[in-house]
Amino acid sequence: MGHPKYEVTSWEISIEWENLLEMEPNERSNAGIFLSFQNIPEIQGVKLSEYLRTIFNISEKGKNDDFKDLSPFLFKRFIKKFLEELQIDEKFLDRDLNVGFSGWEKRKIEILQMKLIWPKYIILDEIDSGLDLDAFKTVATMLQGLSNENNSLIIITHYFTILQYIDVDTVFVMKDGNIIKEWGKELADTISKEGFGEI
Repeated sequence: MGHPKYEVTSWEISIEWENLLEMEPNERSNAGIFLSFQNIPEIQGVKLSEYLRTIFNISEKGKNDDFKDLSPFLFKRFIKKFLEELQIDEKFLDRDLNVGFSGWEKRKIEILQMKLIWPKYIILDEIDSGLDLDAFKTVATMLQGLSNENNSLIIITHYFTILQYIDVDTVFVMKDGNIIKEWGKELADTISKEGFGEI
């Protein structure tokens, strides 16, 4: 989304004819980009409920100028259906953001964020990190349920287990920052069997 450690010195990154390099991280988020972290950070002092309410209100105002912020009371009523769907205890809303959460709980909170703001471009970086097999299967199934004609899921992974649970249109192989191979899902099947040696 924009790490200050990195500087782009050439080329351009654009989305819907807008140059992402000229945007601040919050503007990239407002443009519909969601980044799922490989290692999800814990942030003390920020209540989960307030964080979720803030990103929801900002997202809705970006879609509708007349939208009025939901109060904490109304937001808790609004979010209840999502908590039940994802089997997240309502008590989590009063905890600091991701502090003390298991890897599985952190992933569910990320999916909750996606359901609240419905981003157009969802970048998933090694989402199997910190999950056991059962939790991984559940997360993959939930992500498949988020996929529709109005968004794109970009999955970054070194393993292909997730492709058993999420349908993909195109597989890209990158090396040294360059795309060296592009094909359908069968490319991942070939690499799983034969490795990267022939590419």
